[in-house]
Amino acid sequence: MDVLGRGARKLGISLAFVVVASGLWYWQERDVRERLLRVGALWVGYQLRPVRDDAYIGERPGFRRDWRALWPVAPDDYLGSGYDRGHLAPNYAIAANYGRQAQRDTFLMSNIAPQRPNLNRRLWQRLEEVVIDDFAPRFGTLQVIDGPIYAEPWYRGALRRVGFVEIPQAFYKIVVVPGPHPRALAFVMPQEVRGNEPLDRYLVSIDQIEARTGLDFFPQLPGPVEHSLESTVDTRGWHLDSVARQPARF
Repeated sequence: MDVLGRGARKLGISLAFVVVASGLWYWQERDVRERLLRVGALWVGYQLRPVRDDAYIGERPGFRRDWRALWPVAPDDYLGSGYDRGHLAPNYAIAANYGRQAQRDTFLMSNIAPQRPNLNRRLWQRLEEVVIDDFAPRFGTLQVIDGPIYAEPWYRGALRRVGFVEIPQAFYKIVVVPGPHPRALAFVMPQEVRGNEPLDRYLVSIDQIEARTGLDFFPQLPGPVEHSLESTVDTRGWHLDSVARQPARF
């Protein structure tokens, strides 16, 4: 009887531990999901430098699940949705700067968001091309931040999904030339574009992106520097007018 009693107590303790641990995991997972992962990736950041004109990046990798993602997003989830699997960190620029393995990582589904074809294949692609082919050679080193902009309040976009992934209303790209006196260009591109619009039509201030996303991109900059960088749209020195109307590759 004592043996059975001890066994029952051990079983009860074990069950209690499982229940408590499961409860803690559930609440932690729910908190993370609601604060960060409810709508998928919020932003990606990377550094770019100029690349040779003949840079070879190899064959295009296949899309893959990312085991680290909270929700299981598969490449086939986008089939028949009307949306492309749009890259946040770009395939070509990352491959040319960091090599084959980094290129494969850009095809993880955690780096992918739903984009309309005219945005993904035309307008967004044109901006990616200008950044690596024109801005990087001009300035030498760039810091780039890309991300989606979702509907607010959250319930407006809750049912607009590709699989588990909420469909963004728009996408932003922030291009920064680092240094003691940094300069930046920022763009917001909506899903509903034709694809042949001039890039400079979508210029915005970084403050506007922060207001729409709730993110604070450069909090470590001194206050006056951050204000100057984020509050204005200053195209001087970028020569954007010479590339804003370049045609898409596709």
